[in-house]
Amino acid sequence: MNPAALEILKTVYGYDAFRGPQAKIVDHVMEGNNAFVLMPTGGGKSLCYQIPAIARPGMGLVVSPLLALMADQVAALREAGVRAAALNSDLPPDARRALWRDIENGHLDLLYVAPETLLRPDVLEMLTGVRLSLIAIDEAHCLSQWGHDFRPSYRQLDILVRHFPDTPRMALTATADEPTREEILAHLNIDEDDAFIAGFDRPNIRYAIEEKDNPRAQLKDFLKRHKGESGIVYCLSKRKVEETAAWLREQGHDALAYHAGMDKADREANQMTFQRGEAVIMVATVAFGMGIDKPDVRFVAHFDLPGSIEAFYQETGRAGRDGLPSETLMLYGSDDIGLRTRFIEESDAPDQRKHMERQKLDALLGLAETAGCRRQVLLSYFGDQSEPCGNCDTCAAPPKMFDGTIAAQKALSCIYRTGERFGQGYIIDVLLGTENERIRQFGHNKISTFGIGQEHNSRTWRAILRQLIALRLVEVDLAGHGGLSIARAGRDFLRDKPTLMLRQPGLQRERNRTIASGSSAAQSQLSEHDQGLFQALRQKRMELARAQNVPPYVIFHDKTLLELAAAKPSSRAEMGQVPGIGEAKLDRYGPAFLLVIAEYQ
Repeated sequence: MNPAALEILKTVYGYDAFRGPQAKIVDHVMEGNNAFVLMPTGGGKSLCYQIPAIARPGMGLVVSPLLALMADQVAALREAGVRAAALNSDLPPDARRALWRDIENGHLDLLYVAPETLLRPDVLEMLTGVRLSLIAIDEAHCLSQWGHDFRPSYRQLDILVRHFPDTPRMALTATADEPTREEILAHLNIDEDDAFIAGFDRPNIRYAIEEKDNPRAQLKDFLKRHKGESGIVYCLSKRKVEETAAWLREQGHDALAYHAGMDKADREANQMTFQRGEAVIMVATVAFGMGIDKPDVRFVAHFDLPGSIEAFYQETGRAGRDGLPSETLMLYGSDDIGLRTRFIEESDAPDQRKHMERQKLDALLGLAETAGCRRQVLLSYFGDQSEPCGNCDTCAAPPKMFDGTIAAQKALSCIYRTGERFGQGYIIDVLLGTENERIRQFGHNKISTFGIGQEHNSRTWRAILRQLIALRLVEVDLAGHGGLSIARAGRDFLRDKPTLMLRQPGLQRERNRTIASGSSAAQSQLSEHDQGLFQALRQKRMELARAQNVPPYVIFHDKTLLELAAAKPSSRAEMGQVPGIGEAKLDRYGPAFLLVIAEYQ
């Protein structure tokens, strides 16, 4: 291991040893090699480029997608004593000129820049005269045309290969399936031998998925376990974001809204409040989140079905970046499935793209409908293998299954006999033999399937139909007001009559109540006295953060405060042994935190 890298790790970041493949990656880049790094969120990707950039001659250039993310990373680096800055279009002329002077005079270790800014001819020309230690492209999956976060500006970053042929290039991401990985390597001219795949598992995250029953009640139950904690609730539409945020505020939560339709200033203000708060819920569309660097997000809830497993993985991955226990919940229903299908079919994308999007949606529905370990299904999608995790809802309490062959045949026959044009509620009324004016009007009280489903109640039939939709036996015509029709696979099923096992409905919420809460699970490792000390340390951290106008985690992560509460150092030397406290932070904050510990003792 390179001794200079180990010295930086200890003095700047406060750690004695690298984790996982970090050491190999850092050594590889220190020697001047390119690298592709796939590492789960919270796995320490940033150290893989920050340490070589500090250690190697010259300035590290980091391409990052969002201004807010760059600002947080720069603030955290400066707190640790690293000379870092961000170049963006918001800089006033005087500040821009001062920054270029620092760059030209070699006064920076790391420069963060958005791809749109970097690709400007004047910026590229000025950087060609600067000695660069490396070029790191963060969130590299954004350059893949098949990725869920494709950004055209990222696609143009292959120009860096020509402009800086002798500078080590790093591409880093937490989310990339095999086609996306191949595309990144080819586009940035990085050899397969330079790829480091660290896996996708986030063992600190608990996964839970529920069919929608009463979504607000389900979310309310979930949030009871996360009082005083920050989290994200994702919704599919701007209107639902606004309504859900308002409802959560009525319930006593500090909830904010975020979506692309908001005024930019309001959006940015809400993001800053979330970043700098300790018990704030952000209700958002997928416009929010990429690159969010907040480590103490304790939960992520999807109020609607996300677009793909990649989107689900990345969005849930915003929880627990600090490695402490965190929790996720995804709610989905048949309307979600129909709406996602409609998005795909009505898009202007070429047929090949639509075909891939259908496959991605099917994979996500497979995750939602599985009776096995969620983590196994999730990781196998990315090519990882694992044993049952014991840390998801289906592992905690495996769902009960029943032979749904006859029920499925009845449902499909009823859809067929009623003309394949009515929605779920109507089909269920026919199956249950509910005589009403509309059914009599269409004469469906006289067909052979009227009343043949009375062995199940309405809720069970709704769950059966939802599973048939997820299994692609039934299609939903959203443009036609949610009418159900039999898919090709459903016709094959009626013809071949294979055995079909379905999940019994109504058990998820009881099962998911057994899941422990987020940081409280971590705090429970402390004695009651030490938990009080932890809260006192958090209060001191917030006081210091507000005085400096930075997010609290820029000073210390919760994980570091938990370590301090457990160790209770009484001197600067003892505090320096706590992981995550480098020399600059020890000098700056040591006296204040040591005083809190001494007074609490």
